[in-house]
Amino acid sequence: MLNLWDPHHVSLVIGLVTALLLGMIHGITPDEHTWPITFSYSIGSYSTKGGMLAGLIFSTGFTIQRAVASELAFLALAGFLLHPATENIVYVIVGLVMALSGYYILHRGHAIHLIPWLEKLLPPVDDTKPVPLKLAFLHGIIAGWGTGAFATIIYTVISPTMPSAWVGFVPGLLFGIGTVIMQVLIGSAFGWWMQRKRLSMKSKAFIARFVSGNTLLYGGALFMLAGLFGLLLPSISNFSINTGIQVHNLDSINMGLILVVVVVAGVGGVSMWKALQRVKTTA
Repeated sequence: MLNLWDPHHVSLVIGLVTALLLGMIHGITPDEHTWPITFSYSIGSYSTKGGMLAGLIFSTGFTIQRAVASELAFLALAGFLLHPATENIVYVIVGLVMALSGYYILHRGHAIHLIPWLEKLLPPVDDTKPVPLKLAFLHGIIAGWGTGAFATIIYTVISPTMPSAWVGFVPGLLFGIGTVIMQVLIGSAFGWWMQRKRLSMKSKAFIARFVSGNTLLYGGALFMLAGLFGLLLPSISNFSINTGIQVHNLDSINMGLILVVVVVAGVGGVSMWKALQRVKTTA
């Protein structure tokens, strides 16, 4: 019988099934490494299809990372991957990439004049078109290095049960595929919500850029602050209030859950309200 809460002594087949199911739970429960980014790019796409694509592109990058990390864990490097400081370092890096992406989106692709060669590499931002999704892939690769209950199970319980190094990556790959499935559904829901708004294409484009840009910019700043404070004061990272729910990501109120709520509901929600108000005023 599968015990997704605390799997142990798993066989090869049970371990692989567990990895896939854990990935699906990871993709649908509020997670600071997935929801803020999926929300930002899905809203920026302002369509069901675009939202699905946003979720797919982001979680594909995430899947590649988890497959690589799973292989490293098989090679006995789980201790390095799960080092207490790793999560906070990932917060800082993800936050920086989010903030730069948000600033770039808000300023229509003309935000990095001090680094002209870098600006040429970034996708153009057209006011009349959805927010470019290429950066979501990079976000996925970086965010995947975050740790937590799911990573611990994959790296220390399931990956070591693989029969050889040739398949050491499979648990991480299946975990990523499970995340892909749910993130595509969540992304399409965000995109569908934007699509059903009876607004002109110009208004949708403005709302998409304003909300996704602000969520990435200010959400990224919050991620960086959380990471820096976590590195300076490790006790902050260990803060947790037990909820009694035996579902990973819902079992406690911690820094990760707080970031999800503040970034998606707080920054994203307020930005959406402001954008809709501006559209109504100019209509």
